[in-house]
Amino acid sequence: MRNFLAGGIYAILSEEHSNGRSNLEVAEKLLEAGITVIQYREKDKKAGAMYDECLTLREMTRSAKATFIINDHVDLALLVDADGVHVGQEDLPPAAVRKLLGPDRIIGLSTHGPSQARAAQTSGVVDYIGVGPIFATKTKKDVCDPVGFEYLDYVVEHIPMPFVAIGGIKTHNLPQVRERGAHMACLVTEIVGADDISGTARNLRNMMKA
Repeated sequence: MRNFLAGGIYAILSEEHSNGRSNLEVAEKLLEAGITVIQYREKDKKAGAMYDECLTLREMTRSAKATFIINDHVDLALLVDADGVHVGQEDLPPAAVRKLLGPDRIIGLSTHGPSQARAAQTSGVVDYIGVGPIFATKTKKDVCDPVGFEYLDYVVEHIPMPFVAIGGIKTHNLPQVRERGAHMACLVTEIVGADDISGTARNLRNMMKA
């Protein structure tokens, strides 16, 4: 969890939005830029292809001392020795995921309102929460309506656990998210779709430190 506590940019790989570049190419550029948390999120690939990709990504992130999170797929995370799993409200419940992962791996949970944040905090099994979507986003097909700054403000004031602000965050609105108290923010298309992935990621990291 040290990379979460240090704050910065939480990067999610999304080949669909990477302008023809592979997840491995994108991850290499992200790690070059000093990104320390990378999530693998692929919904439509075959299991074998995901396994092969994640084996390589695990080697890359371990060499760079970066945290490697896999979205949803607990089995895949165990097979490749990922650092943790991120789940949504309609996925396997965190308590069940903890039984599979054991005590040492990270569990992240997407939350969209105060009651979900409180439940995560008191669960005893969730290590960090996703807070959002702050703004409208088209990256996910099943995304809920934007929660805006009201929910972000609530988490900053009332939920003493690591969190990642996510959803529609871009270069132009990242300063607002940081000023509201977010120490870590997730951007997807703004990074993976950039012409210069490393330069963009480096710039965003610096913005979070400002």
